[in-house]
Amino acid sequence: MKFDTVVLGGGIVGVSVAVQLQRRGLRVALVDRKAPGNETSLGNAGLIQREGVYPYAIPRDFASLAHYAGNRATDVRYHPAAMPKLLPFLYRYWYHSRDDRHARIARAYSTLIEHCVTEHRDLIDAAGAQSLLRTGGWIKVFRNESALHRTLAEARRWNDEYGVDYEALDRGALRATEPALSPALVGGVRYTSSNSVSDPSALVTAYARLFEQLGGQVLIGDAHTLEPAWRVTTQRGAVETRSIVVAMGPWSGDIAGKLGYTLPLAVKRGYHMHYAAADGARLNQPVLDPEVGFMITPMLRGIRLTTGAELGHRDTAKTPVQLEAVEPLAREIFPLGARLDAEPWLGCRPCTPDMMPIIGRAPRHDNLWFAFGHAHHGLTLGPVTGRLIAEMITGEPTLVDPRPFRVDRF
Repeated sequence: MKFDTVVLGGGIVGVSVAVQLQRRGLRVALVDRKAPGNETSLGNAGLIQREGVYPYAIPRDFASLAHYAGNRATDVRYHPAAMPKLLPFLYRYWYHSRDDRHARIARAYSTLIEHCVTEHRDLIDAAGAQSLLRTGGWIKVFRNESALHRTLAEARRWNDEYGVDYEALDRGALRATEPALSPALVGGVRYTSSNSVSDPSALVTAYARLFEQLGGQVLIGDAHTLEPAWRVTTQRGAVETRSIVVAMGPWSGDIAGKLGYTLPLAVKRGYHMHYAAADGARLNQPVLDPEVGFMITPMLRGIRLTTGAELGHRDTAKTPVQLEAVEPLAREIFPLGARLDAEPWLGCRPCTPDMMPIIGRAPRHDNLWFAFGHAHHGLTLGPVTGRLIAEMITGEPTLVDPRPFRVDRF
């Protein structure tokens, strides 16, 4: 089998790349070891974050660092055995998190974020997946006034700098929009220009069906069989192609390393669990408790509770201590019922130390392209990344300047 391009990776980024290339008349195959949407793309909070112009940074003040060093925080935990290997990455992450550097990163990063909703809407309409889309934004809720006021000041700054829309919710307005939330909450901030979806895996599956309807082929195969110039083995036999796109999320570094690229990649692990809503309660939109570090989101399966970040090696066994820590606190603000999953789900967010994805041509190989490292915004940025890669491969003018995301910036 011969193709113009083979995309390695069946998550939201890889599927979006495949759709955009197939739309442009190329013959494309999508290769992964599982059906699309069944790894990292399965387990997020379902947000399409138009407000996410500032990627998540590391706190730089001593009090916060001391707090996290104790390894008892509910929003960030770490595996002590992983720290010797992770410390060089974390130092670079901390370096880029300084306010002035973070602001420079946001100026580049925001060019991708600006198009996240419109690019998703384009694929959602083409794929007939409108039933999965939830408009109207999502909410950060607060237990104390000072934290609420700090977030409102941040939202005003984001609005001034990047046109991010928001709505301030006092206690009464929060109760009106989400009656089932605890009356102890003092208010919230709703990011009204963001969207969300009720089943991220189903969304990826819908995009994959669109890809096949356009003439693309989804193949089960092992990306580790990739050979330069370019050949990969699948269950239907060997596949040859003119170009390769590596979009394998947290496994992308394995393939890049095999080809001689040493990239500063790490993962933030995260967990989720689904719950019934008790006592007829209803949750209308995703709700984040930033003071504790969890999100509850209405999904087709139930209320999905997602955790913050766990720092550790990608393939280490599950240690869902964060989930156990935040579940009783989540029950304080919303009446969660019984658990609906047999065990917690674990996924890994692929991260770079400058908080920006790697998108572009690999410098030492012909027709090799990278599209990974989206951290917390993989679902958000999948379609815009797919369009950007497709435009670069086909030589079209690009939607945004791709240079800040180039591979050789490291």
